[in-house]
Amino acid sequence: MATKTFRLANGGGPLSLTPKYILPQEKRPTLSEISILASIPIIDLKEPSALVVEQISKACEEYGFFQIINHGIPVELCDKTMAVITDFFELPPEEKAPFFSTDLTKQVKLFNYFVKDGSQNKVSMWSECFSHPWHPLDDIIHLLPQNPPQYREVVAEYAKEIGVLMKRLLSLISQGLGLEKDCLEKKLGEKPILRAQGNYYPPCPDPELTLGLNVHTDLNALTIVSQTEGVTGLQVIKDGKWVAVESIPNAFVINLGDQIQVLSNGRYKSVHHRAVTNKTLKRVSLATFYAPSRDAIIGPIEDLIDEQHPAVYRKFHYSEFLDEFYKQEGTRRMVKEIFELKY
Repeated sequence: MATKTFRLANGGGPLSLTPKYILPQEKRPTLSEISILASIPIIDLKEPSALVVEQISKACEEYGFFQIINHGIPVELCDKTMAVITDFFELPPEEKAPFFSTDLTKQVKLFNYFVKDGSQNKVSMWSECFSHPWHPLDDIIHLLPQNPPQYREVVAEYAKEIGVLMKRLLSLISQGLGLEKDCLEKKLGEKPILRAQGNYYPPCPDPELTLGLNVHTDLNALTIVSQTEGVTGLQVIKDGKWVAVESIPNAFVINLGDQIQVLSNGRYKSVHHRAVTNKTLKRVSLATFYAPSRDAIIGPIEDLIDEQHPAVYRKFHYSEFLDEFYKQEGTRRMVKEIFELKY
């Protein structure tokens, strides 16, 4: 059974768009309507700190997404990391089969996303996803792939650099809200959930009929994404229209998750996004996620609540948010909306 699942990425023969991957009409991407005039802001982290804080704050309010350049992570390491992720996805199906799981609680797993159609049948996304923690790695390093041979070593090196960048971004975002530099990091708890997810999108015979990833918001706090240079696929909603996110050299895409929208009392946005497919080119992305501790209490930060800005959300344990998230699997999830206060 597992081997069939992997025919998508490396089945040795032309890929065909079987009914298993064809979305209902209303869920299909209308690629001709993508806005090519706008993209998300690009922020140079080498600019003066006050300017960077201001630019990030504006991007968080208006887009919920931005790209960063001059982020300090060596280009060679980024390239090596993308190479080992790609090599893993392109292994023969039987080598990847042991990693495949439908158990969402598994620490290390290869899986396919799906959406439910009107008859509650599952329609698979045109992608494969490989997920595991990026920190701490000591307890699970033996569970990571041994092939490609450098996978464990490269991912561990990349994770150290991502940890530094993640803290820096959380600090800049906190300052943008007028808060202490370490405010968001403290609110997210001492043991954040730190996971990485590689996404593989093979060339697709008909990109109009399917999606690589369905429309969603990230449930976590903050996401850093590296993507294949020169192949666009990520799209975000801006003013009701889909905007393609350019793939630019040596940049990371940063997007805010639901928890920062809640903590900022709705001032910063966690927006819907998706991944579309490409007819001739494969695309790979690597997302590193920073989520609260399971027992962290999340709610609007008190300093951001006043008479003009009453609390938009009630407080909750992050574990409660996760339970609601899993309950909505296969749908266009609307999780943070469950926690909105009704006046």
